[in-house]
Amino acid sequence: MDYKKLKDEFQTPFYIYNFDAIKEKFLELKNAFKARKSQIFYAVKANSNLSLLQMLVKLDSGFDCVSIGEVKRALKVGAKPYKIIFSGVGKTKEELKLALKYNILYINLESEAEMMLLEQVAKELNTKARISIRVNPNVDAKTHPYISTGLNENKFGVEIESAKKMYIYANNSSFLEPIGVHFHIGSQLLDLSPIYEAANIVAKLAKELKALKIDLKFFDIGGGLGIAYKKGDLEPNLYEYAQGILANLNGLDVTIGMEPGRFLVAQNGEFVCSVLYEKYNKTKRFVIVDGAMNDLIRPSLYEAYHEIYMPYNRGEESLCDVVGGVCESGDFFAKERLLPHTQNDDIMVIKNAGAYGFSMSSNYNTRNKVCELALENGMIRLIRQRESFEDQIALEEKFIKV
Repeated sequence: MDYKKLKDEFQTPFYIYNFDAIKEKFLELKNAFKARKSQIFYAVKANSNLSLLQMLVKLDSGFDCVSIGEVKRALKVGAKPYKIIFSGVGKTKEELKLALKYNILYINLESEAEMMLLEQVAKELNTKARISIRVNPNVDAKTHPYISTGLNENKFGVEIESAKKMYIYANNSSFLEPIGVHFHIGSQLLDLSPIYEAANIVAKLAKELKALKIDLKFFDIGGGLGIAYKKGDLEPNLYEYAQGILANLNGLDVTIGMEPGRFLVAQNGEFVCSVLYEKYNKTKRFVIVDGAMNDLIRPSLYEAYHEIYMPYNRGEESLCDVVGGVCESGDFFAKERLLPHTQNDDIMVIKNAGAYGFSMSSNYNTRNKVCELALENGMIRLIRQRESFEDQIALEEKFIKV
């Protein structure tokens, strides 16, 4: 890739996504489950750019949304309502009302209190709400504690016995229709055994519910498939992943739902920035770049590792911290990383940044959000323009007292 040409045309920093590679990965996952009825629901939170979502619509993807804003994004680009599910622990009454009006596939409940609110909303609208319940199987995903979601100590989902009572209640309600069961134990999973364990536990629940004449049609295994951020990490084998899930669903006639996000987009996105300066103190070398934690917060938030590539610099290397200009000591992309000595304007590529990069970015320190580019069919195009200061203050400016 000609990063110099891209820098001349679009300036740094920017994100660039390989749509062709994302398509390949999507079809690879879909093909792994071809032996059974299945539906991919892309996790919009990973990367919610409208052009990316539109590309996935053309591949017949569904969408897993965790806010009504994400539901609106999916609908905006032509997603069919019956391919949208709405999850998340903190849905408001207004969000539930809109989800029912949009007639999406189902609402994924995370508590008994939420179920009672949804029943009330459905009654007010004189409609029936299709639901799934997110079951917390109390399985350790063996991942970073901030992205572990399947233990009793996590805020997500309900315990097995509570879920069973909720299903029975919903099945007897005139305004609720249970059609699915769901679990998601965490993100960035490289060891598949916890997913198989969770699938086994939740499949037993599904069979019990079927025996009670509760007609479940969807068995949603969540997302969480990890990627190799570091050299030496072994990514899950998709055939083994599918077979491990299917082995636990013997006797269940259900459509398998899955919610990949990071798995599809992380490795197929890069954050490209430029070196501003090098700085030394007695013990440290700092490489200061024009990107910062407001653009890509994963290293600051999780101490996440991202490979760094200097496409035009093969000089002598030494250890350094790669940092941005935000006024926080936690503003870094790498610590104690072996990199070539740099000069002003050297281009730096931060790899595996397609997921939870731009979607978690902010305007902290009144920094503008960067532009986003897409590579598709050999052509590069702009899919989000760089924000300006005027864009940032547009919702505040009219309130200034003169």
